[in-house]
Amino acid sequence: MLEQLYALLRHRARLGWWLARQSCDDTPRNRLLAWLILGEGKAPDQIKRLFDGSKFTPAILTDPENALLVKLRGRTIAHPDMPEAVRLECPPWAVGPLQRRFGEAFGAEMAATLAPPPLDLRVNPIKTTRDATLRALKGMGLRAESMRLSPHGIRLRERLSLARLPGLKTGDIEIQDEGSQLVALLVDAKPGERVVDFCAGAGGKTLAIAAQMKNKGHIVACDVNETRLKRCAERHRRAGLHNVETRVLASETDRWVKRHKGGFDRVLVDAPCSGTGTWRRNPDARWRAPELGLENLVALQARILASAARLVKPGGRLVYATCSILCEENEAQVATFLASNPGFRLVSVPEAAPHLTGATQSDHLSLTPARHGTDGFFAAVLQRDALPAPSHADPTHTA
Repeated sequence: MLEQLYALLRHRARLGWWLARQSCDDTPRNRLLAWLILGEGKAPDQIKRLFDGSKFTPAILTDPENALLVKLRGRTIAHPDMPEAVRLECPPWAVGPLQRRFGEAFGAEMAATLAPPPLDLRVNPIKTTRDATLRALKGMGLRAESMRLSPHGIRLRERLSLARLPGLKTGDIEIQDEGSQLVALLVDAKPGERVVDFCAGAGGKTLAIAAQMKNKGHIVACDVNETRLKRCAERHRRAGLHNVETRVLASETDRWVKRHKGGFDRVLVDAPCSGTGTWRRNPDARWRAPELGLENLVALQARILASAARLVKPGGRLVYATCSILCEENEAQVATFLASNPGFRLVSVPEAAPHLTGATQSDHLSLTPARHGTDGFFAAVLQRDALPAPSHADPTHTA
């Protein structure tokens, strides 16, 4: 039933188009009926038997519903008259930005967001190893493989109940898309350093960074949502991590930021975004336009990035990331920040993380489902200038 619900969400625009073409009301029942014929290829008589009104089945079909089945009989979900945006399930607000982003590759990229994703896991190196976890998963009869880019990543090529993965309860593994794991790797946190995850949420990247630090040093997970941070705290305790502190902020300009200006070696800003990179994993998110509107969302991101940058010490690293595939939230956002902050410079991914050159050879990390098999992620590494070395010249000496 859950898979059927996801299928309805992944075909929402096309099902709506068919219902409008047949002059039928766009109701949940009509959408389901249309999917059973157009997507699953069932015959009207088969569907009628499913809707027999008994105790655990839906109510008997009405005359208009029976008429819909007759109209759609023999059809499939695709139709040559469908507009491209409908065929690719692209919401109206995102068509322009995504076409500008991908150009001729727009169709292939959007098609990739419609495919169900694999189950990606990150092994917690504080508790176990990837090799040991792979052996355990294969011993359970699961098709598990090492990720190509993430050194702690494992990909499962099948759908399964999460209850079958005891490592989730013990903190040995976490569910985390490979793209998200690569963003955490770009932070490149070292044991003993001071780190901030400025928009930590439930703490997926916080956990990965804390493990990079081998439980040494100090990482502060910040967010404006206290509930999400409580979930983060539960996860890092389960993972056996003791170097994480959670901090609730009133806003991006909380007084805590000013008090700790220039106090951290690494700062990650995983900014709130449109979520366009997560559409294959969260098909319902495709149909929720940014609550603030894209323009206001970009402005909020800029304020968050500018405020978090104050925390970076001279010579430190600031990583800006989103789970978006829109230029407005990514490359353009970074360019605007650098133009206003000459004390920072962009560090290319090959320079910042040579081990990730298999993902990109460009200045930014820009991942998409079509090209990399991950969710859509963006990240940029921004280095703050170091303080000039003190002069040791004799102040009394003159030329």
